[in-house]
Amino acid sequence: MEVLLKQDVENLGSAGDIVHVKPGYARNYLIPRGLALPATPGLRNQARQIKEAAERRRMRELKTAQALAERISQVTLVFKARAGESGRLYGSITSAAIAEALAQEIDREVDRRRIRLDHPLRELGEHEVLIHLAQGVDASFKVVVEPEGALEKDQLSEEELEEAAQEQGVVEVETTE
Repeated sequence: MEVLLKQDVENLGSAGDIVHVKPGYARNYLIPRGLALPATPGLRNQARQIKEAAERRRMRELKTAQALAERISQVTLVFKARAGESGRLYGSITSAAIAEALAQEIDREVDRRRIRLDHPLRELGEHEVLIHLAQGVDASFKVVVEPEGALEKDQLSEEELEEAAQEQGVVEVETTE
């Protein structure tokens, strides 16, 4: 069955494309969600207009994303976290926390899934973080993780040390001599 795509569909095509799909996929997914219409002779004539409108929209979104990328690349986020003597955090800085802080900084909502972190930040110091804004548009910004106050092992109580060790999954083995 041939359908005219009204919107971009990942792994299928762009808005305005006429694509061949299985009838069940068109009937049960594309058409009910408003992503496509059956390709009739009249719609084939409109395909060009839909494609041009989609291209204009993509260009507008690309310019917006590039401007936002420029703005984000200037940002440096600073997090304060509890850390041990070795510089390892007792918790971690996640992509959700980074997205929330970035959203406050740029006054715009940020989806945490667009932040590219291999793993949560668990070390003190400066980290380079990548955010995907649009197809072909990524921005990197700095995240600085600083210790919360001057934490020394002597300043923490025995209970706080044990609690932090349990959070990290560290098991202490006491030896008797």
